[in-house]
Amino acid sequence: MIFNKALGLATAFAALASAIPHPPHRARGGSTPSVSPTSSASPSSSGGAGGGGVQIKNNLDQNVYLWSVGSTADNEMHTLSPNGGTYSENWQTPSGGGGVSIKLATKPDQSDVLQYEYTVGGDLIYWDLSVINMGQDSEFTKYGFAVEPSQPGGNCPSAVCKAGDTACSDAYLFPTDDHATHGCPIDTAFTLEIGQ
Repeated sequence: MIFNKALGLATAFAALASAIPHPPHRARGGSTPSVSPTSSASPSSSGGAGGGGVQIKNNLDQNVYLWSVGSTADNEMHTLSPNGGTYSENWQTPSGGGGVSIKLATKPDQSDVLQYEYTVGGDLIYWDLSVINMGQDSEFTKYGFAVEPSQPGGNCPSAVCKAGDTACSDAYLFPTDDHATHGCPIDTAFTLEIGQ
């Protein structure tokens, strides 16, 4: 029985990890430069220093709760106040490697979350939105959400999940939805708006 529980937990973690964006593998002989964090995360009303980072804005009439998981930030819960509360984070690389998942919820727990995920990969930032762990009756689905890059273009698209869209093609619905991962220049600043 303990083995079955352990196996179930391992499977859940593997599904979560598979959704975090991974940079493409380099050709044999290539190297991936190491990148260190630009700063620790903190609630702020301004974007990341040097332009590379994400700002999240809450346009809902209720609090939004946020955790930056895997980052060098404190992983504590942050509260975005209604009607304009913001949170900003410069790109970070976890000390053990891998990516960061910024989890957003309308309740102060992580049981029903929208995720903005990113991974630093040399001169690029790989990012995505994931609704894998979010219910279809979520307030985020009800009011919509969108990510807009500071350098929009063919290789750095925006992602929009309109109000009421329970099957948004711009977000991960399943761990295999790799079309929802995008690579942009590392100095790109993104704005994620909750409630359009």
